[in-house]
Amino acid sequence: MPNMSPSRTTVAAATAVLLASALAACGDNDTKSGKDADLTAQELSWEDCPAPSAAEGGGGAPSPLPGGAEWQCATMKAPLDWSKPKGDTIDIALIKAAASGDKEDRIGSLIFNFGGPGGSGITTLPAFGDDYAKLRTRYDLVSFDPRGVGRSAGVECEDDEQLDTYFQQDSTPDDDAEKKKLVENVKAFNGACEKNSGKTLPHVRTTDAARDMDLMRQVLGDDKLHYFGISYGTELGGVYAHLFPKKVGRAVFDAVVDPTQTAEEGSLGQAKGFQLALDNFAKDCTSKAEECPVGDTEQDVKDRIAKLLEDLDAKPITGLPPRQLTQTAATNGIAQSLYSQDFWPYLTQGLEEAYEGDGKILMLLSDSMNGRGENGEYSNMQAANISINCADDKARYTTDHVEKKLPAFREASPLFGDYLAWGMVGCTDWAVEGQADHPDVAAAGAPPIVVIGNTGDPATPYEGARKMAQALGKGVGVELTYKGQGHGAYDSKNRCVRENVDDYLLKGTVPKAGTVCG
Repeated sequence: MPNMSPSRTTVAAATAVLLASALAACGDNDTKSGKDADLTAQELSWEDCPAPSAAEGGGGAPSPLPGGAEWQCATMKAPLDWSKPKGDTIDIALIKAAASGDKEDRIGSLIFNFGGPGGSGITTLPAFGDDYAKLRTRYDLVSFDPRGVGRSAGVECEDDEQLDTYFQQDSTPDDDAEKKKLVENVKAFNGACEKNSGKTLPHVRTTDAARDMDLMRQVLGDDKLHYFGISYGTELGGVYAHLFPKKVGRAVFDAVVDPTQTAEEGSLGQAKGFQLALDNFAKDCTSKAEECPVGDTEQDVKDRIAKLLEDLDAKPITGLPPRQLTQTAATNGIAQSLYSQDFWPYLTQGLEEAYEGDGKILMLLSDSMNGRGENGEYSNMQAANISINCADDKARYTTDHVEKKLPAFREASPLFGDYLAWGMVGCTDWAVEGQADHPDVAAAGAPPIVVIGNTGDPATPYEGARKMAQALGKGVGVELTYKGQGHGAYDSKNRCVRENVDDYLLKGTVPKAGTVCG
């Protein structure tokens, strides 16, 4: 199922590139034997980064940082199966920008995970490197493709032509025939994942990625893991803190996943979050001095969008020929635009044009959510997202279960409720058993971790930050609130958020618990 994954900068980077053009790294995936090898002693060979692979999203090699500093890439070997550390290995792709300050002031490496799950750190960190220039004065900035993603044993499922069809399917069935078709499509997709990546699927859990990060810490030469996790990256960071509490250094969790929720509760929370973001978009558009071009009142905006989706269910419109804009693609595109307030103008323009029969902009937004490039090639972002989620989440939901839950989802969001409810069948017939109902992030003995919640976040609703802070344990989770819009707080460039995070990461000054930034 097309997935509203809790990713932020990965989605933003893809959207910016696609819309700008349309409207105006490091290793192989082969497994190798690790017998008799001490992987903690391996030395990384840092070289100029190549252009990202198709699985990472394609495009050109990363541009130099201000001042001319070049991005460097390397591969790290990690066990395919962490229960057999002397067995076969995989390559984990890494990227780094060396610290810009004096050598004696360097703290260590600051490892980033930008979410998804399924987002490529190899492509995302350079896209937003300027935002972390101050942090680079004392840290090497490091990110990676987590296992199953991009060049790190990237999961392969269906091919590009099949994915075009898959992401256009009717994801909100209205009758038995449509339900049957949806389940058949999911089964075919999941079967393709097993056929093409069966050896990898059991080993892409978040606990596996957390162990990779601890190996990474050692290979990079750090006594402690200094970490910046965003969206799903907060879940990964929480799992790391649970497994290795004494190895946590300075860590920031931004756009926080609620670790106490089941997959169903997470989907319901997203329905509420995206509805809130849509409400805020409608309020913003209709409250401006100029006329809102997509509705006269807040309710009118939402009613017209609902009518558009209803019409598309019956009759799609021209999108990016030869593809048409279906109800599913439009819903996906609208959700994509709600990840950042910066994209609201695209949503306004996309709706205006869709009302006139032109679905190009909404389809571009949908494509960026799904990892489709202009050349028709897909990254493996969604394949990895589904693979990691299904390996992590124990629940396997049936169509009968979804139908029983539809009223609650529709109450949470008249627009997104059905879409997110039916998305719960995505792990049906998955080849690997899910690990747990929800991740364990209890981290007694870890130092303070700064946990940032955004009151207007659509993908990881604000309440998740408090739940994460509580689950980490007393004296560990330190909650900071940002009263804003979009998915994430640090890259909103809010001065208060920036100062608190920078002072913590650079000076070790822990913010006062309960700090609020407006």
